[in-house]
Amino acid sequence: MSDFRSPVYHVQAVPVEKIRANHYNPNHVPPKEMKLLELSIWEDGYTMPCVCYYLPDEDIYELVDGFHRYTVLKTSKRIYRREKGLLPVVVIEKDLSNRMASTIRHNRARGVHSIDLMSNLVAELTRAGMSDNWIIRHFGMDKDELLRLKQVSGLAELFADKEFSIPNEQEEIIRHE
Repeated sequence: MSDFRSPVYHVQAVPVEKIRANHYNPNHVPPKEMKLLELSIWEDGYTMPCVCYYLPDEDIYELVDGFHRYTVLKTSKRIYRREKGLLPVVVIEKDLSNRMASTIRHNRARGVHSIDLMSNLVAELTRAGMSDNWIIRHFGMDKDELLRLKQVSGLAELFADKEFSIPNEQEEIIRHE
């Protein structure tokens, strides 16, 4: 049995001014659902903390998950007043690649992803040296989905470590029999 303790047991009330969005979140919530989220937070309060990473050099919390809950606090005057400008936050300790993976895991469990932003994220992680297997494992996707995202980006460098060949006609005939 390890001594691991889930971050949710350490919720902090952080001034929204000390929080910023990350640059890699591909999740998008349409305006109608944002209004519903605002209503939900107004009626129920914040029932789930946002997930952040603390940047001590800047004394800033960077969002990993919870961008839309954060946005509601920043844009809804009535919620900002009621919450006194404080956002419930839990902090995780992970490097950037693993924070990106955490964002995707949180989002994939709920929400809609922008294909363009997802392909940009895959491209950024590939350029950072993360393997296809790492991306597949940490984002909860299959090889075909990863391939489609790489194709959308249109960047040849994403395929640099792959070997491709055009099958001859005989191989093609055998495969389709």
